[in-house]
Amino acid sequence: MRRHRLLLPLLVLAVASAASSVAARAPFACAPGGPATSLPFCRQSLPLRSRARDLVARLTRAEKVRLLVNNAAGVPRLGVAGYEWWSEALHGVSDTGPGVRFGGAFPGATAFPQVIGTAASFNASLWELIGRAVSDEGRAMYNGGRAGLTFWSPNVNIFRDPRWGRGQETPGEDPAVSGRYAAAYVRGLQQPYGGGGHHGGHTRLKTAACCKHFTAYDLDSWSGTDRFHFNAVVTPQDLEDTFNVPFKSCVVDGRAASVMCSYNQVNGVPTCADESFLRGTIRGKWQLEGYIVSDCDSVDVFYSDQHYTRTHEDAVAATLRAGLDLDCGPFLAQYTEGAVAQRKVSDADIDAAVTNTVIVQMRLGMYDGDLATQPFGHLGPQHVCTRAHQDLALEAARQSIVLLKNAGAALPLAPATHRTVAVVGPHAEATVAMIGNYAGKPCGYTTPLQGIGRYVKTALHQAGCTDVACQGGNQPIAAAVDAARRADATVVLVGLDQKIEAEGLDRTSLLLPGRQAELVSAVAKAAKGPVILVLMSGGPVDIAFAQSNRKIAGILWAGYPGQAGGQAIADVIFGHHNPGGKLPVTWYPQDYLQKAPMTNMAMRANPAKGYPGRTYRFYTGPTIHPFGHGLSYTKFTHTLAHAPAQLSVRLTGHHAATASSLNTTTHLGRAATDVRVSHARCEGLSILVHVDVKNVGDRDGAHTVLVYASPPAAAAAAHGAPARQLVAFEKVHVPAGGVARVKMGLDVCNGLSVADRDGVRRIPVGEHSLTIGELTHSVTLGVEQLGV
Repeated sequence: MRRHRLLLPLLVLAVASAASSVAARAPFACAPGGPATSLPFCRQSLPLRSRARDLVARLTRAEKVRLLVNNAAGVPRLGVAGYEWWSEALHGVSDTGPGVRFGGAFPGATAFPQVIGTAASFNASLWELIGRAVSDEGRAMYNGGRAGLTFWSPNVNIFRDPRWGRGQETPGEDPAVSGRYAAAYVRGLQQPYGGGGHHGGHTRLKTAACCKHFTAYDLDSWSGTDRFHFNAVVTPQDLEDTFNVPFKSCVVDGRAASVMCSYNQVNGVPTCADESFLRGTIRGKWQLEGYIVSDCDSVDVFYSDQHYTRTHEDAVAATLRAGLDLDCGPFLAQYTEGAVAQRKVSDADIDAAVTNTVIVQMRLGMYDGDLATQPFGHLGPQHVCTRAHQDLALEAARQSIVLLKNAGAALPLAPATHRTVAVVGPHAEATVAMIGNYAGKPCGYTTPLQGIGRYVKTALHQAGCTDVACQGGNQPIAAAVDAARRADATVVLVGLDQKIEAEGLDRTSLLLPGRQAELVSAVAKAAKGPVILVLMSGGPVDIAFAQSNRKIAGILWAGYPGQAGGQAIADVIFGHHNPGGKLPVTWYPQDYLQKAPMTNMAMRANPAKGYPGRTYRFYTGPTIHPFGHGLSYTKFTHTLAHAPAQLSVRLTGHHAATASSLNTTTHLGRAATDVRVSHARCEGLSILVHVDVKNVGDRDGAHTVLVYASPPAAAAAAHGAPARQLVAFEKVHVPAGGVARVKMGLDVCNGLSVADRDGVRRIPVGEHSLTIGELTHSVTLGVEQLGV
């Protein structure tokens, strides 16, 4: 996203900067008494598409071309201001892009945990609540002239490889979790309202979200290959059941206003020039109501770096005809008129793109005149960094923490017993490191040292390393060891930061950096009391040495926990909060890296070539910790209260008249029978599962019920289906000794279908197995033949 070159002078943003004192933003367009107030595009009674078409019809070609780029020029003669489309809000309003400028009445915004941590909560309600809070703050900053309304978030790429520097931005490795996160966060950000009637079927939006980066983008820079030159060779099967799943959920379930195409090629075609992806899938099959934007300079990248087209004008034609509506970068502003002159694109191509972006602006109320008269016009500085939002950031951080080890129930520590605690390690006083990347300026920080200090009489602090890299012979390990000798308990805070994993920076190792492991082991050996290891990272870390060290009693993974991370870590360590997070990615051992080049996009294992496969769905080798691992200070049991033993799939239309709709595939002598999802009546086709969760411990706690499905063995073999796949999850709070019933509906067409090798979704007929904790349950799917 940051490879953004200097824009042309003619494209300088034409939005007046806000004064340091709070002032209402001037109307973007259709201002009372302005030059266009009486024109159809300003009439709120008309359908939005009619209004957009009216505006576009009034523009010259030159004016329209300057609307094809992120810093769109104004049209003063029609009273339309310039607009910067690029704002970010991955886990809080961020000034990563030029659309957001902190200062004056808006010195900062609430910094929630980095997404990989929030995903560990497995709490979809929390995800939407965070989105709503960010939406409040983003809209308030727009009103104050400090942000746009189009936020290019969330990042829902699959965290396929543990080395990926941007995996921290994503909800993890599982398509179902990533898809549900995408829809929940988008709903929170956008908060759609209205729709139908005079809006022409379009809902109005509080802000506009954007799901990125479509598709199969999960390599930044590794072993001589970078994202600007990488051709991701991906099978139709992996696209269908892994890489595209979150984007489909984002558009179909979340109704996102935008999708961003990526830098890389997929099977030899740049994603931003792939008509089958942009027009065929996103706008066609998924029915996107919004705009498609390039990652920044992607069009120039596929021309200049990938040499995909011969001329600049050919690149314009390739991307506009593929379905791109907006270029983050100057390329389309520079070369589109030339492409028209050479008859490589038409005015109709330009009109279609501009119409799509203008409709989104209209859905945001930008063509409705005075902000004060609009639903969110009242939002201002008092709605940013509110106590409620900061409390939510703290609660999100608590729910993000995963308890990986708790030998002998050493945790939680007791302040009355552990009065003097050594707080050591390079993250003991973490601030900026806690917010990860694509972050803004937080309302304030609570460091781990500060958080722990609130619970104990004396906190003995020693960094143990000069920085997170912890390299060289002058590391102050001895001072940390001495502190551990004198303390009743020791908390060691280590991990990664943005100098080790980041955009443009993939890792080469899964081990702790530099001499961090040496620090941990030395402190553990010398400590007289329990040692608690706290890890901050986005990606997984091989901590086998700590898992097996009996002197290390407890291990916590905190992700990058946001502005309140230090308080949340302390609350978990001292038992104010009972941890309930679970890992959203597999933690692999270091030697996994030798078997899986980042450039190999295959999800499925290939034993003949020594390729181990990826993620819990296809990798069956040893792990440091498996996907979904996470302990609690209490214990939960499951009882299956309700689930059917069999279910019939009905077929649709002419497919229902004959058994020819059934497909039989034979693999190694085993026959598998299935039905195409496109032939099934999917509406209402679900398996209702009720699970009673009992807290059999002595502490209140939250528990995530994870439901995995395994297809019939013959179908798994015939189609290379995952051995198991997460199909549902719910978070529930259960008091000590209490029971809570969790009711879930398993969507058969989505959750129990498999993608064949051609990328066709099929529902296997036969016995499917459901696994819920210690429970297993079989459901037999049959086919009900109906007449036409």
